[in-house]
Amino acid sequence: MRELRGAFSVFSLSRKAARSGLRKVTLRDQNSLYFHPKNSLMKKLLLVLTICGAVTFAVSGQDITSPVNRCGSYEVYQRMLQSDPTFAKNRKLIEQFTENYSKNATANMTSAVNAPVYTIPVVVHVVYNKAEQNISDAQVLSQIAVLNQDYEKLNADVSKVPSVWTNLVADCQIKFCLATIDPNGNPTTGIRRVQTTKAQFIDNDAVKFTSKGGDDAWPAGSYLNLWVCKLGNFLLGYAQFPGGPANTDGVVIGYNAFGNNGAAKAPYDLGRTATHEIGHWLNLFHIWGDDGGGCSGSDKVKDTPDQGDRHFGCPRFPFLSCSNGPNGDMFMNYMDYTDDKCMFMFTNGQKTRMSATLAAGGSRNSVTVSGKCGTQPVSLTSSSSNENALTISPNPVNGGYANISYQIGKTAQVQLIILNMYGSVAASINAGTQAAGSYQVKPDAISRLHNGIYVLKLVANGEQLASVSFAVNK
Repeated sequence: MRELRGAFSVFSLSRKAARSGLRKVTLRDQNSLYFHPKNSLMKKLLLVLTICGAVTFAVSGQDITSPVNRCGSYEVYQRMLQSDPTFAKNRKLIEQFTENYSKNATANMTSAVNAPVYTIPVVVHVVYNKAEQNISDAQVLSQIAVLNQDYEKLNADVSKVPSVWTNLVADCQIKFCLATIDPNGNPTTGIRRVQTTKAQFIDNDAVKFTSKGGDDAWPAGSYLNLWVCKLGNFLLGYAQFPGGPANTDGVVIGYNAFGNNGAAKAPYDLGRTATHEIGHWLNLFHIWGDDGGGCSGSDKVKDTPDQGDRHFGCPRFPFLSCSNGPNGDMFMNYMDYTDDKCMFMFTNGQKTRMSATLAAGGSRNSVTVSGKCGTQPVSLTSSSSNENALTISPNPVNGGYANISYQIGKTAQVQLIILNMYGSVAASINAGTQAAGSYQVKPDAISRLHNGIYVLKLVANGEQLASVSFAVNK
């Protein structure tokens, strides 16, 4: 879970105050308070302010945050370990399986072409008190689209990954689809709407029970349950790691940090909160290892750099900690806390951990074979074959411009993504929401491509429908 920190200000020192030994604290209302570190009265006052969640400050270079500015998933995980012996036992077995799977990763995932693609049926429980919390179908669909882009390396902003790590960026080969079959075998849209008298929820799982003002989970062995509601305590969301009780299994997201339209609000308006939390649901830990900045924690992934602590906002690369130069922290990883627009990658090592939960024998394998999306997610193309769903002409492109023609069979959010010969995103054309039909575009993006071989992909609601290779020879 990434923290909603808009109400908190970071401590800063003016040069004059620094020379005089004073500390400046910026309060939530933007007023400032100066104190001397040896003033015991001021220390007591600051302790009260901190407990009340009114201030975040730093002393001697160490970040000190208030107790309410917290991580939901890690707290839930620790609480369950301490209170539920069955969960603790299951976690040991899951980690043993993951370790063995990772040792044989080369055999299990020989190539992106031959590796399995896992499909996860999703049911979205929209639990709302006020009308604005009853998010639209379009907002729900936008979140499914974001998940498919992020977990299949189809997100356009993957091109922003620093060059030193481009070889680590993973196509996790995980698809998400709204369930089409409910637990009783009846057709469903995969979206449930429940009005509640509760003003808000926290990380105590109340939203997961009808008796507590929420909505009961669908069988965890067949579905990924996503609850969308108003969250308190400055939470964006939280997830349950594999191995816990079925009736609380799933992910909870704040309605204003879900998807990329409607009620979603910046800087958490690109759907990355769900990408992050589902990472936990698939057994990923925070990239810094949740050690409070001690450089001793681990996310149990070999190809993520050792990192001192979480990051907020949009840090500048490189950012060094834990003697991890010259490249520093991988703060653009989905499992950090940066703004939505500044996180855009999973690594191959993280893919291996997630694949271990989804593979045969893994703790979440049953979800991938439940068939609750039907035999296959519904095709969006208007013909029985994708052969003519996407074309580009002329091919090779020799004049700088080309016409792209494509077809979709139902309303969807459409993207045209161009990959270079190394698999990196060279251009992305967002067509927006389009109704079923045939379309033709002549994008300027093609005129900016260098000579070479490229792949054009047609992506609708985050699912790749068709692709075609083309050459540029100006």
